[in-house]
Amino acid sequence: MLRRLHPDQPESFAFTPDNQKWAEAQITKYPEGRQASAIIPLLWRAQEQEGWLSRPAIEYVADMLDLAHIRALEVASFYFMFQLQPVGSVAHIQICGTTSCMICGAEDLVGVCREKIADKAHALSADGKFSWEEVECLGSCANAPMAQIGKDYYEDLTAERLAEIIDDLAAGKVPTPGPQNGRFGAEPLKGLTSLKDFESGHYQYNASVQLANDLGDTVKRIDGTEVPLLTPWQGKGASAGRKTAAKKSAPKPAAKAKADKTGVTKQEAEAATPAKPHSKTAPAGQQADAVAEKKPRTMKAPRKSGADDLKQISGVGPKLEGVLNEMGFWHFDQIAKWGPEEIAWVDTRLKFKGRIERDDWVDQARKLAEK
Repeated sequence: MLRRLHPDQPESFAFTPDNQKWAEAQITKYPEGRQASAIIPLLWRAQEQEGWLSRPAIEYVADMLDLAHIRALEVASFYFMFQLQPVGSVAHIQICGTTSCMICGAEDLVGVCREKIADKAHALSADGKFSWEEVECLGSCANAPMAQIGKDYYEDLTAERLAEIIDDLAAGKVPTPGPQNGRFGAEPLKGLTSLKDFESGHYQYNASVQLANDLGDTVKRIDGTEVPLLTPWQGKGASAGRKTAAKKSAPKPAAKAKADKTGVTKQEAEAATPAKPHSKTAPAGQQADAVAEKKPRTMKAPRKSGADDLKQISGVGPKLEGVLNEMGFWHFDQIAKWGPEEIAWVDTRLKFKGRIERDDWVDQARKLAEK
């Protein structure tokens, strides 16, 4: 299937304030210089906010990660979980059409969608509230046939029940997700035949459905206020790790470890051996801490001839160019004059450790300045 951007695009996109904080927090999960690894969660968050991925949304995420727009588009167009066209304002219904569901009546569910929403998949209903599509296996074969509506599974469906769910959604109601035939989870229809101590009834719903109901987070779009922003991984960087390591006691020999003639085990000997100094050929990023910093010469504004297009430097995107301008760098010849100390100063403030040397900004800038 050929996946292209929809011909009708909104003028702009921006995360809500809470989603923006969430997205910025996700970026910190990844090592410096590897923030592009956050591309999938950020694109997914944009889709959860708007319902689909527009071109402005894709480019907005790309700029946050200092990625070329085409790189973000490649990801968005590759994964079918990303919707590249508008979806229903209330709900987008995904009918599982793989073997188990098809045998158990998925075709009837598709028929309901054709009748109540639109004849063709991905088309909006007349009122713009709904859209639908048939998808590959969603992994709920024991509860076939099923559909994913918004973020939740609606399982053990019949055509009649799906029609009722669509009517309820259209009326502003939120049907309870999960099994629709009274089952708690995926146990046999007649009840458990083993492990009966775990019989359902401890909670009203199974864990996934219970959480969806507790949060009120079912078919609604996500604006970032649904749950508190938690970032347990922050504050545990390399420096913190070194402090923790320093507090640890000397390593203990492994059980039954043999000692040498001096009575010292191999583990104890290795622990007592002074660490070797960094090799002169070690990657720049590993030695960055040892380089003194010196602020390069900056400018309050570009020269009268106008600022250079710093995006011509490989590794500098629109967002990073703006940051460099704010720092006082507007021209290629400024960057071309950076030495190791100036690079260290800029590197620290860009928080992309090693990127300047890895992409060789200085040499690129020198060649561009000579043109």
